[in-house]
Amino acid sequence: LEVLDYKENKLARVMANGKTEMVGVIIPNLYMHYYSDMLDHIISTYEEYGYKFIVFAGNEDADVERRYIQELLAYKTEGLIVLSHTLPSEKLASYQIPVIAIEREAEHICSVNTDNYMGALQATSLLIRDNCDILIHINVNVKKSAPAYDRIRAFQETCEEHHVPYDIDLGVEGNSYHEILNVIRVIFDKIEAKYPDQKKGIFLANDTYANMFLNLIFQKYGTFPSTYEIVGFDNSPIASEAILPITTVGQQIDVIAKTAMDLLVRQMDEQKKRAPKPLGKPIHKQITPILIRRNTTQ
Repeated sequence: LEVLDYKENKLARVMANGKTEMVGVIIPNLYMHYYSDMLDHIISTYEEYGYKFIVFAGNEDADVERRYIQELLAYKTEGLIVLSHTLPSEKLASYQIPVIAIEREAEHICSVNTDNYMGALQATSLLIRDNCDILIHINVNVKKSAPAYDRIRAFQETCEEHHVPYDIDLGVEGNSYHEILNVIRVIFDKIEAKYPDQKKGIFLANDTYANMFLNLIFQKYGTFPSTYEIVGFDNSPIASEAILPITTVGQQIDVIAKTAMDLLVRQMDEQKKRAPKPLGKPIHKQITPILIRRNTTQ
């Protein structure tokens, strides 16, 4: 074959067996560092599994995401990995192709998530041990059905268990990096005014928010004052590369991506059998997070 310079005709192969070896990926956006990092790890599984990827950013528009999925189905995509929260899992299950959810509601489909409760417990406990006077959690208004809601729940329950003063701000919103930054700036100014002399332990929902908050501190003080400690969540590259490396709860993103592809490939392989056996019920896997201490805590 090498002598003849043979090249496989992929299109002919698809027409012959109806299998495209394509997987669709739907993410909310690419400006949040967690999603871009996860996408990078998903795509890198090509070397192991041989599946190619078609990626859409949904931007939290249900009609747009439905059109994306119809497009993916038209291309005979064999499976889906969905990080977007827009369409309910019941709707995703109705498309009759294997679907894996990552960090989203997944009652009717398989999923791979971080143990969000354990991660937030680690972050909150660290700030308590470092003797912060007030603990503050900054997040979007997460739905209770989303796995990430456990970050809020663990923060609140841990603070109450240890009788530590706390505040929760779920006011983050916006459809772009700059819109979110403007909201974080308002929250920062509010914290500065309300707790000027207290040692503030800030636990942010992700490393992108944590980096924004850190930059606002440096813009005001030119340094990182002893009245602040910051913990992010994800261990996306923005945390280690920040102006001051950020303490964070490390999601094992490489493990999550590989576990998701393992689950998906198992289902796609089953679909190729003459008499495929569907899963009796969705499989849900939880990956242990790791607290990574850097320069924004003691």
